[in-house]
Amino acid sequence: MTLALVVLLTILTHVAFAGSRVAVSLLALSLGASPFIVGVLGALFALLPMLFAVSAGRAIDRLGLRGPMLVGAIAVTIGSALAFVWPTLGALYVVSTLVGSGLMLFHIAVNNATGAIGHPTERPRNFSLLALGFSTSGFLGPVVAGIAIDSLGHAAAFLLLALFPLVAATLLASGKVPLPRLPASEHKSDRHVMDLLRLRPLRHVLLISALFSMAWDMFIFAVPIYGAGLGLSASNIGAILGAFAAATFAVRLGLPELTRRMREWQLIAVALAIACVIFAGFPLFEHVPVLLALSFVLGLGLGMSQPMVMSLLYSAAPAGRSGEAVGLRTGLVNFGQVSMPLLFGAIGLALGIAPVFWTMALALAAGTAFARQRR
Repeated sequence: MTLALVVLLTILTHVAFAGSRVAVSLLALSLGASPFIVGVLGALFALLPMLFAVSAGRAIDRLGLRGPMLVGAIAVTIGSALAFVWPTLGALYVVSTLVGSGLMLFHIAVNNATGAIGHPTERPRNFSLLALGFSTSGFLGPVVAGIAIDSLGHAAAFLLLALFPLVAATLLASGKVPLPRLPASEHKSDRHVMDLLRLRPLRHVLLISALFSMAWDMFIFAVPIYGAGLGLSASNIGAILGAFAAATFAVRLGLPELTRRMREWQLIAVALAIACVIFAGFPLFEHVPVLLALSFVLGLGLGMSQPMVMSLLYSAAPAGRSGEAVGLRTGLVNFGQVSMPLLFGAIGLALGIAPVFWTMALALAAGTAFARQRR
């Protein structure tokens, strides 16, 4: 029951985040923003998380789960609602920062909660179920945002998105959602992030996790720009992103069977290879059915890896420092989320959006070779 409620809270909060990322891009484009400005807005979702994720993880290790989860859900609610009150390009800078920071805090806490539920042997299953929750909200967010924009307009879409984390915040504030206790730290003083980076298995997981996140976020960033350039409607763009999320959900349903047949690093290598091929071919097509199919296949590839990455990360972290380890991962991932949209936005402005996809394909090819060595 605890895990089910944690997954429910995750879905409610993440719907607004996933939908806001699409809605922010589409509203900015409708206001005349360039691809570089859209890249800046995408980077702002990750700027404060990049700077404060490790500190947030340490605070969660020390303070527990409920307070940080509540604060995170409230921040996502306020950030989404702000674009309804003030639907301007200037407001979107604040919206991106608030929603991204709130989701960061919630994300670290909810992963800590999932790792602390049940026996260590149940972690792959627990993280697979949490990943199913993220896939559900990752599908609903873009689809809800796209349909709401076409039907009600950009501002009303943000108000609708804000209702989801508001429900999560209300449930957390009521105190009726049971949350696990975190294990005590074996080292209560003289903590340093380099202590974690000296752990070789943890370094490998952090590196590959950052690459997966970069591919995931670059796809979410580039599809609205590519779709808008083709003249696609917001509903079509939302459907393409929704197909990606639906595939992550589908593949995670079969993860228990996959993990019995293949080791973690084998799954990761396959996922990277699939993503590399899809990124290389995506900008060569313009018809919606083909783009939907490619998006779905990409979701199958990237979706199979995330639960395994989080399970390996939690297992590699020292006792009592899982929040800090997840925070370190979040900080590194968000460094990529800050720098990559700016880089890809600049490339898109100078050369067009196709080189953005091909640059990512090259990085994924290198990651595939690295993962094959880790097997």
